[in-house]
Amino acid sequence: MPEIELKDLHKSFGEQTVLDGIDLAIEAGETISVLGRSGTGKSVLLKLLIGLEKPDSGTISIHGREIAGLDTPELNQVRKQIGFLFQQAALYDSMTIEQNVEFPLKRHTKLSGDERKKRVKELLASVGLESDFQKLPSELSGGMKKRVGLARALALDPPIIMFDEPTAGLDPITSAEIDELILDLKKKRKMTSVVVTHDVHSARHISDRLVVLDRGRIVAQGTFGDLEKSGNPVVKGFLRGQG
Repeated sequence: MPEIELKDLHKSFGEQTVLDGIDLAIEAGETISVLGRSGTGKSVLLKLLIGLEKPDSGTISIHGREIAGLDTPELNQVRKQIGFLFQQAALYDSMTIEQNVEFPLKRHTKLSGDERKKRVKELLASVGLESDFQKLPSELSGGMKKRVGLARALALDPPIIMFDEPTAGLDPITSAEIDELILDLKKKRKMTSVVVTHDVHSARHISDRLVVLDRGRIVAQGTFGDLEKSGNPVVKGFLRGQG
């Protein structure tokens, strides 16, 4: 059974069709990158997967459980199984790095204060920030903020993690470091990852499979080598950096 499965997924906003019949199965431990031009529905797809939006029709199953019809308490239980790295990291400006990462632990676990602090230090060490826990987000670079966001996303040890443009706005060296963190997670934690990105180089490096969206539909999917063989002009243009 796939860890995540979408069947005939449709989503519109008013007269604008954003997703138009998406079928996609993602296996446990697989890293999928979703590519496409701006406005093709990539971010909406992520919002549907974590229940921030509901589909107009079709099904979304996580661990074999259909989530679209769940009430809020049930949906929150599913969300605990999913880590999410926001595009801008979405850190709380008034909290230290330590407090940001500790937040989900305080809210969703019964760990003692000392246990939480130990867990936070382990998480920050895993993203290379073990000595920066008392800094505020305003004192961090863009790449460091992404690392903190990733540490927080991992706090509850979820089997699934979703990334919204993880390398956006970063220089090539920092982007490569984020890519290596994602690959390290896959190796050490066997996590299932869904990555929305415009960064073709990153997607090629980290992904088992790439999915290309255009006008709300999947127009190609497979390895990078598979996509290079595609005759679809949208796919060819995107791979040449014209997307």
